[in-house]
Amino acid sequence: MTLALGATLMSVSQLQADDWKEISFADPTIFVENGKYYLTGTRNQEPLGFSILESTDLEHWTVPNGSSLQLILRKGDRTYGEKGFWAPQYFKEKGTYYFTYTANEQTVIASSKSVFGPFRQKEVRPIDASAKNIDSFLFKDDDGKYYLYHVRFNKGNYLWVAEFDMKKGSIKPETLKQCMDCTEPWEKTPNYKSAPVMEGPTVMKWDGVYYLFYSANHFMNIDYAVGYATATSPFGPWKKHPNSPIIHRSLVGENGSGHGDVFKGLDGKYYYVYHVHRSDSTVQPRKTRIVPLILEKGNDGLYSITVDKEHVIKPMWK
Repeated sequence: MTLALGATLMSVSQLQADDWKEISFADPTIFVENGKYYLTGTRNQEPLGFSILESTDLEHWTVPNGSSLQLILRKGDRTYGEKGFWAPQYFKEKGTYYFTYTANEQTVIASSKSVFGPFRQKEVRPIDASAKNIDSFLFKDDDGKYYLYHVRFNKGNYLWVAEFDMKKGSIKPETLKQCMDCTEPWEKTPNYKSAPVMEGPTVMKWDGVYYLFYSANHFMNIDYAVGYATATSPFGPWKKHPNSPIIHRSLVGENGSGHGDVFKGLDGKYYYVYHVHRSDSTVQPRKTRIVPLILEKGNDGLYSITVDKEHVIKPMWK
């Protein structure tokens, strides 16, 4: 009887464990509000758009509102884009939630009064149709000015920045400036043949200094990785930190580790959420990871940033 009961409990426990699945958001981002984390990212599956998961501990995630699928932005629902829904970012301002994303190799901004959407556009259009641009990150500086960091194509992917007009939902083209070039060996390894790639920007401002986190190499490359640069102006010039890369397969133990976002946890610590390859031999669908950041201020007044590689979180959902 005891053995039977034990076997039953074990089978129930196993079933419960099997309910949890690895999260497969690429280019992930996490928004934090009211004691909860909200995770979204590139899905690459029908229905096209962006879905969301929520958590209180970063490890266990569920679909909010008891829904089997929570789409916060849907293709064709007063939103720009027919394909390539990538690299989202949440941004909240004066009670309105903004959502920047890529579609049709264009950056887009939509809005909603709820963190759950639906995110829509008053005027269905990209931010800047004058050229292809992807991977947008909206940043508000202490003086109230907004900046759009993003990627533009020119025989490769490069990081650019422009001042952003929130009322018009467009950049100020006269302020457009390239941030950096691929100059470091880790940014252009030979394991996957491609043009130079710098993408996935995130900008933080700590103690008056701007920190630009970015990914380099093609995402198919096993050496896809994350580094950072610093500046005293949102336009640069940017100085790459010798700690880079701070996230790489040699550090976190999984191939293709990159393109994510920095966020401040409920515990007051900073984290980086990113994606990795499916396995050592397969890229897609990519898997989501979260790692704590370690910030140590040096004698130069800058933070030396590393990751707590022993505590990488492998988030699960059901």
